[in-house]
Amino acid sequence: MDPNLIKDSFDRVTKKQKLSAARSQEIVDQIIQEIGNAIDLVRSSNNGSCKTVVAELQKKLQEIAPLSQLESTQRELNIALSKYLKVIEKSFNPDISKAYRNVEFDMHAVNEIIASHFYQQGLFEIGDCFITETRESKTEIEVLRSHFFEMYQILEAMKNRDLQPALNWAMANSDKLGGYGSELILKLHCLQFVEILQKGNGIEALNYAKTKLTAFASNHIADIQKYINCLCWAGNLERSPYPHLLSTTNWEVAAEELTHQFCSILGQSCESPLSVTVAAGIQGLPPLLKFMTVVAGKKHDWKTMKQLPFGKKKEWQTMKQLPVPVELDREFQFHSIFVCPVSKEQASDENPPMLMTCGHVLCKQSINKISKNNSKTFKCPYCPSDIDASQCRPMFF
Repeated sequence: MDPNLIKDSFDRVTKKQKLSAARSQEIVDQIIQEIGNAIDLVRSSNNGSCKTVVAELQKKLQEIAPLSQLESTQRELNIALSKYLKVIEKSFNPDISKAYRNVEFDMHAVNEIIASHFYQQGLFEIGDCFITETRESKTEIEVLRSHFFEMYQILEAMKNRDLQPALNWAMANSDKLGGYGSELILKLHCLQFVEILQKGNGIEALNYAKTKLTAFASNHIADIQKYINCLCWAGNLERSPYPHLLSTTNWEVAAEELTHQFCSILGQSCESPLSVTVAAGIQGLPPLLKFMTVVAGKKHDWKTMKQLPFGKKKEWQTMKQLPVPVELDREFQFHSIFVCPVSKEQASDENPPMLMTCGHVLCKQSINKISKNNSKTFKCPYCPSDIDASQCRPMFF
């Protein structure tokens, strides 16, 4: 699905609609004006001239020819609308079952993933209901639920400008936060300092800075000096040189970092694995549907097909890889863990795994070495295919 194509098609429809509406209004106004002029003439003339006025009005309306004038703009609008509907139908294929294959899932694991998704999104009642309906054991996921419940209690308190729960959690996990290089504790103390200062209590704010901020002076002296300067504008910080310290964005950034660090300490991804999987699937679905449509056009049964683009006789139901390459955005590409079968070295950012046109994978340095720095084609070490190094692409597992 190309969102730009849909947007362009929609913009053409709206443009034609506006032109058609403007033209229609112009013609209606012209007709109203002619009828108004005729009424004025009838009122100001003798009764005997009414027929003449009506005949003249009829003649003028025929000259205006509203239907003929509207026909062209309406036709253009209908054409644009028809094309837009075709783009929508093509982009949003309602039948995704063509890309489905029978896969055995561990339903216990699937149910846990779904329940974890609800809890990670803060939908605790729905998650509890789901666990009850699926008759899964609550004891296995109860610990994770309790952690996410604590996280959302902290976030809810932050929405109400109460930082104490967040500070308590951060101080209890200060060693782990320090290991991650997080500055969350400092950010929370700075927010608290600004809250106290904005209430007009300069002495309390100064004491808070002495007890809480001085511990960070060695690495953040410039930032702390800026906050100390704010004491001159106690209760009137919006008129100081630092009004940005009152921005709600600072609270949003702190809440986002707290969520990220909370999930990291739990060993969980900040993004729900289910959300990432569904989003990646939505992006990868169109090329699969297109492939299945092509196969269906060639009268191949996709469930038992033995003719694939690579010429390999593998059934779709038993394949361990997709039948066509699927390109995903960078947000769905994660660090590759791969050991090159030629060099026996683990892949890295500088030496990533590369997918060759035959479907086999080698590390980049091995390909460069075999191809003499891309100066010649070479034989794949695992099959007789001739490989052009320039056509090899980075692969993400």
